Amino acid sequence: MQQRRLGDSGLVVSSLALGTMTFGAETDEEGAHAQLDRFVEAGGTLIDTADVYSQGASESIVGRWLQQRGRTDDVVIATKGRFPMGDGPLHQGAGRRYLRRAVEASLRRLGVDAIDLYQLHGWDPAAPLEETFSTLDDLVRAGTVRHVGVSNYTGWQLQKALRRAEQHGWTAPISLQPQYNLLAREIEWELLPQCLEEGVGVLPWGPLGGGWLTGKYRRDQRPTGATRLGEDPDRGVEAYDRRNTERTWDVLDAVETIADERDCSMAQVALAWVHQRPGVTSVILGARTTDQLEDNLGVADLVLGDEELDLLSVRSCPGVPDYPYGMIADHCGVDVWDRLRTRIAER
Repeated sequence: MQQRRLGDSGLVVSSLALGTMTFGAETDEEGAHAQLDRFVEAGGTLIDTADVYSQGASESIVGRWLQQRGRTDDVVIATKGRFPMGDGPLHQGAGRRYLRRAVEASLRRLGVDAIDLYQLHGWDPAAPLEETFSTLDDLVRAGTVRHVGVSNYTGWQLQKALRRAEQHGWTAPISLQPQYNLLAREIEWELLPQCLEEGVGVLPWGPLGGGWLTGKYRRDQRPTGATRLGEDPDRGVEAYDRRNTERTWDVLDAVETIADERDCSMAQVALAWVHQRPGVTSVILGARTTDQLEDNLGVADLVLGDEELDLLSVRSCPGVPDYPYGMIADHCGVDVWDRLRTRIAER
């Protein structure tokens, strides 16, 4: 497995990360520990969790695994905080009081002295940015957090955070964790170009589009059974009715074509596209079972050729709005959306 620097920082992580949102919910502790063992055996180092995953259970499961191993120097622990861990306004947010308590609670559950990468799980409009990032800087200076990142930010929010940190000499975010896959490429309008410009590492979540890109769903059949959409067809951004479009099926046809030619799974093809995208440091894998993880890990040995990458990029091209992006591209010499294949006249 490749090892890559996270943005412009000195932190080196594996190019595949193990996401743990299923731990304590869809995956029991024994299964979670089996996934962690297999991930590390395959050369993985970055383990991503969050306090809100199963209301602390995911962090605790990871913590007990770390304790059983008796060592943490060969893994990078990333976690997140901001969303509700209890009832009421004092149990959530990015203000000083809550962030300090959230970090302390995550440290206890994980059983570590310091969190390698602490990420704000989302923007908090109620907390002054100066309060949020001065608090994170204090935590870094105290040694309980080593690096800072953000997740689920817009372009202007990331820009504002970077400039405030720069202005005050505070620890700046080294990473962004956004949704990014062949069916969700909107970060290419603002966020990905900004991360490339600023040296911020990208850690995509949902690289398989909630299971869509594995080929498990069908055009004329609503999902049923023991799958995420089978249990809840209206689930979030990957809801069946939301994604059941001609563009989706065009993308899936291209993924299947390459998978058949390469004699590999559709999941591996979809992951390989994200794995090879500009600016992406590490792709977060989220699996229910060790078998699913095993298949996903196969992407470490899969390198798509230029023609294959282009086919996928053209089929999944989201396009850019005529204004301001189209005008800027046409008249201001900005070619980033052409380089990313975000806008293509014909598919």
